[in-house]
Amino acid sequence: MTDVNAVFPSQDTAIPVLGPAKIPSPLPYCRFVTDEAKARIELTSEDLDDIASPCFAQFEIAGPRGKIYFDASKAKAAIVTCGGLCPGINDVIRAIVMEAHHNYGIAATLGIRFGLQGFIPAYGHPAVELTPAGVTDIHQFGGTMLGSSRGPQAPADIVDALERLNVSMLFIIGGDGTMRASRKIQEEITARRGKISVIGVPKTIDNDISFVTRSFGFDTAVEKATESIRCAHTEAKGVLNGVGLVKVMGRESGFIAAQATLALKEVNYVLVPEYPFELYGEHGLLPSLEKRLARRRHAVIVAAEGAGQHLLASSGRKDASGNPVLGDVAGLLTQEIQDYFKTRNLPLTLKYIDPSYIIRSVPANANDRVYCGFLGQHAVHAAMAGKTGMVVSKLFGRYVHLPFDLVTRKRKRLNIASDYWRAVLESTGQQGVTPLPGDEAVHDAACADETT
Repeated sequence: MTDVNAVFPSQDTAIPVLGPAKIPSPLPYCRFVTDEAKARIELTSEDLDDIASPCFAQFEIAGPRGKIYFDASKAKAAIVTCGGLCPGINDVIRAIVMEAHHNYGIAATLGIRFGLQGFIPAYGHPAVELTPAGVTDIHQFGGTMLGSSRGPQAPADIVDALERLNVSMLFIIGGDGTMRASRKIQEEITARRGKISVIGVPKTIDNDISFVTRSFGFDTAVEKATESIRCAHTEAKGVLNGVGLVKVMGRESGFIAAQATLALKEVNYVLVPEYPFELYGEHGLLPSLEKRLARRRHAVIVAAEGAGQHLLASSGRKDASGNPVLGDVAGLLTQEIQDYFKTRNLPLTLKYIDPSYIIRSVPANANDRVYCGFLGQHAVHAAMAGKTGMVVSKLFGRYVHLPFDLVTRKRKRLNIASDYWRAVLESTGQQGVTPLPGDEAVHDAACADETT
């Protein structure tokens, strides 16, 4: 057995630097952090597949350094937002601009329009200058003031644009795919022996980026999802055999569905990508739903968008980000539920609610705004100190620096053998709806008390 006190290899958590930081920091009121200050955090196989037993890793603590790398009076920053919308993007943009201008006094900050396309002249999206006056109110609105896009662009073309714009530091706000692109951009800069800092701020409404305990916007997404679930419950209770079906975001990870279920105890079935289910048979969803309606006369089902894909034919297509195009689990459930009850001559009223685009487009709530502020500030501190090839993350309550390679190794998913998932099952009472045959051992572990 691996010694639980073993330390994860330091080279896997090391943060690249552009060079020695020699300029005294202009920040007049703060406690400086040294590069030697580390957060010692336990990792398990949930964090990385190649960890056989729990071990500890040392992560560089985020925060302002006493010496900085860039001369602020000559430095120029750029900010780009990529991928789907998420509550809080504007808050991060605002925090970066305010920190860079008011506390470091950098020469200028540019906003790159419509994602990575904004670096490519052929698209015709000129960069805009971001000033404190121009961003002062943007946190009151959802979306991103810079616009976004999906799909890859050549790293060489992006670095060409950064060099033309004389950018010293690039802040990239995006998800798992964007962080992989960020790593390629940083590698291209390194190959050219360039001195441009590349800092990522991880953004995913699904909360599925590895080594990010909670991504910004997730708290807001759960809060808005519960509003739709409450409406579905009201609709279901208002009629005989009423079923409320709510689909929430979650391509490969069911964190929103699970957290919203725990937040609002009205959900009877929660379907997530990590927990395959059957429609028919002894442990099927439909027979279980029939029993539920006979007993309680109403039911609420919450389904993540990536749930039930094993029941749908694969199109083989991919979207602009390279993700497989998902089948319509809500359409499948709607049709199967209606047909099942019709063949049994049982009354049924089904109401389907899809709040996905409402959830991801709203302004961030108070908790996420505070979180976004810290992420933006720490991103600027890291860039000014000459850090590169990294993201700023909150990992188990500590703000740390993480190298791109670590956060892009795999996508974070729900552990269905955890106390957390067991709590979800206890909340819904759906233990009778099991995974597919052959996965009984996983289901038994998910429903068991891990302390026994």
